[in-house]
Amino acid sequence: MTVNRDAPHDSVRRSYDEVAEEYSARIGGELAHKPLDRALLSALIEQTAPGLPTADLGCGPGHVAAWLAGRGATTVGIDLSGAMVTLACRLHPELEFRQGDLLDLPAGDGEFGAVVAFYSIIHLEAFELRPALQEMHRVLRPSGLCLVSFHVGSSVRHLSEWWGHEVDLDFCFLEPQGVVESLEAAGFVLEAKLERVSYPEEAETRRAYLLSRRA
Repeated sequence: MTVNRDAPHDSVRRSYDEVAEEYSARIGGELAHKPLDRALLSALIEQTAPGLPTADLGCGPGHVAAWLAGRGATTVGIDLSGAMVTLACRLHPELEFRQGDLLDLPAGDGEFGAVVAFYSIIHLEAFELRPALQEMHRVLRPSGLCLVSFHVGSSVRHLSEWWGHEVDLDFCFLEPQGVVESLEAAGFVLEAKLERVSYPEEAETRRAYLLSRRA
């Protein structure tokens, strides 16, 4: 990627570098109160061929990757934030973590049997969504599964302060049909679409989950 195209992601990277420790303390145990998320991740594991690794894209401190690994999956976490990757390596030294951008994943063609992207596409510009999904398609084996989640809507919420830390982050809400169309354009076939309201422990937004397969 060019320097100019990377510039918006620099603010995302710096923001998550700034909040990495606080994020882990507050959100690192989130799957304990998210039964639907756990069920979808379990379904992903069950449908991924044994021995093929699963990528956790936008892995943060590695809690989703660790949950998958604890249930028999071979996992690789990838995150834009160097501080998040360092933290994930410290918390889960038995797992592999890499630093990289959704638009230029540090992975080979067809390296993974499945990919998970929980709330990581929400920091992309609208024009970046399809290229990011094309990158997920590239790193997946044929028939590999892709599970993405995001906040439902059409607004953009900007944060300049998060848990007492100075940040510069846009949270882009997405309409499910638009993401479905981008997935299909990137070479995926949709298998399931789910929406839910927020759990009490979460910010009050509607959540969507799309499970698709590389055609």
